Formats: sequence, C-alpha cells, structure tokens
Amino acid sequence: MSSIYGEMLKVSLFGESHGGGIGVVIDGLPPGEKIDLDLVNAHMARRAPGRAQWSTKRKEQDAAEILSGFIDGHTCGTPLAAVIRNSDTRSGDYSDFASVPRPGHADYTGSLRYGGANDIRGGGHFSGRLTAPLTFAGALCIQILARRGIKVGARILEIAGIKDDSPFSETASLDFPVVGAGAAERMKEAISCAANECDSVGGVVECVCSGMPAGAGDPFFGGLESRIAAMMFSVPAVKGVEFGAGFAAARARGSSNNDGFCLREGRVWRESNNAGGAEGGITNGMPVVFRCAFKPTPSICADQNSIDLRKMEETRIRIKGRHDPCIVPRAVPVVESAVAVVLLDMLMTRASASPWNGAGFGG
Repeated sequence: MSSIYGEMLKVSLFGESHGGGIGVVIDGLPPGEKIDLDLVNAHMARRAPGRAQWSTKRKEQDAAEILSGFIDGHTCGTPLAAVIRNSDTRSGDYSDFASVPRPGHADYTGSLRYGGANDIRGGGHFSGRLTAPLTFAGALCIQILARRGIKVGARILEIAGIKDDSPFSETASLDFPVVGAGAAERMKEAISCAANECDSVGGVVECVCSGMPAGAGDPFFGGLESRIAAMMFSVPAVKGVEFGAGFAAARARGSSNNDGFCLREGRVWRESNNAGGAEGGITNGMPVVFRCAFKPTPSICADQNSIDLRKMEETRIRIKGRHDPCIVPRAVPVVESAVAVVLLDMLMTRASASPWNGAGFGG
C-alpha cells in the first residue's frame, strides 16, 4: 500500500484533511525506548498551522492522542497508534473542486485514480495535513536516534530566491528557522509581498544528519539516497532533492568533486563532503547532507484557468479558504521527521543482518 513505509520499521498514515482525524500506526519500534512527550509536542508545534503570519489561519492543536504501544513513558514494542483530531475545518470552501479542479493540486489526478470517490475537502488524503502524523512518527525516531549519537537538524536555505549563505546551525528554537537574521527578514518580506498580491512563494530546506555510522544502506534500490529521496518526494510540494554538492557536481571536475581520504584522530575521514555522506548508496561516516526544493503553495486567491469537467468547458477558478503563502517554514520539521524515519529503519534493517558496535540494536 502506498501509505505504508519501511522494512523493519513500518509507518502507516491514515485519514483526510477534513475528516474526523488523521493518524499513524508505527510497527517495529524497539521496546523500552523512553520518549519525552514534551519534546514531541514541541516538535509538532513547529509544524502546526495558524501560529505565524506566514502560516494558514486554520488553527489545529495537532495534539497526538496515543492509543496503543506506549506505557509509563516507554515504547512497548507493539504497534504504536496515534490519532490527531481535526477541529477547525471549513469543508464548504471545497465544494466546487470535484468538477472544477484546482491547478497544482491532486483534485483531477485523484479523481482519475479513484473514479471520483476521493475526498476533495482540503485535499483529502493528498493534503499536506497528513504530514502532521508523519511529524509525530519522526519526533519519536529523532529521540531514539539521538540516544545513539545521531542528530538530525534542518533549516531554511532559500525562499523566493533569497538565499541564506550562513553556515549550517540549529534552528529548532527559532520561530522562523533561518540561521542569518538578515536573510530571514528579507524572506519574510518576500512572503508578505506575495500574500498581498494573492500569490505564493517556494523555497529550499537543507538538512544535516550527523553521527550516522558508516556501512548502512544497500546498492541500487536500497541506497541511502534512494530511500531518502523516495521519502522526501512523498512530502507534498517537494519537487527536487539533491545530496552533498548536488547539481553543482555536474559543473565540477572529478579532481575537485571527489572527497579525498584523510585520518582524523585515528579515524577514516574525508577532506570534503561533496558526496553528502554516502557512496554507492552506503553511508561513509560523514554527515548526511541533502536539500529539498518546495514549490510555491498552489492554493492562491488569484484567478486561474481550469476546466468544468461536467460541462467540458474552460473556465476560471478562484480558490477560497485559508492557505500558507509559503509552506517552507512549516516544512522544516517535516523534513527532519521524514529523514529520521528513514535513518532509524535503515539502522534496524542493517542491525538485523549483522549488528555493529554502537548501533544499539540486537540481531
């Protein structure tokens, strides 16, 4: 099923944007893992809607109600199920989209795939709202990974063509997760300008995962890049993923792009990290570095061209409702969560075949 991810760690998403709730079932979590729910809630709040001027005005608490698999602050090892209730829905805003699809959305393709039976309210199961339970799952994985020395962090690298050239650093404590204060202000101004013009902007999120041991991943279809890219392209609005030097490698020579070997405190290390932490799909001990390109929010209140499918006539459409003029700020914790699920699953899969020292999983 397309809504289930993973090998040893299986994450299954359910629900629709305007249904009674959305949620996740996580099967395969190691038993006895201590989870700090305050940290989980803080992580969820970074993604939640309605908390900033650049966010949709839809207000959801995004409080996950854990139904199973968790007791006395620890995982049980059995499936952990959680539901997030929807409370602030305005389904009437979407009544026309079944016959007049919104450009940039899955209204038309979803109708083709499901014979018109799909829920179009708020995008249904295609909605970015489904990243809330994914963020919850990732929040658990982030804590489990941290206990094994693996740290996951992301930041806004670019919005509306405005790039933050500051070196990477933690942004989890920031309302607007940009390292450079000057770049942050220019980005906020660009978002506000687009919103005032009934438009939207996109951007780039950069993620760095440190402490990942060398030797995880498999060649071809099970490689690090293959698995992370597949997960990231599952996040609504992601249209591009690059690792390490990314597309800049296409403009470089091998002599400058290759990461030369060196020794650091008796450990095998690299002089650079253009590969982004993996070669041959297998982690090489360097930080895993990748970037995701997010398209502008397709829901804009300007008139757009569409087709009335009942009459088979061209028409104009204006989208009502509450939407983000830029989803990039709220996407940062989603990227962190999504990659944490991938990395924990990779560690557990590798450990089940041949455990290594420090992974913390039995074989």
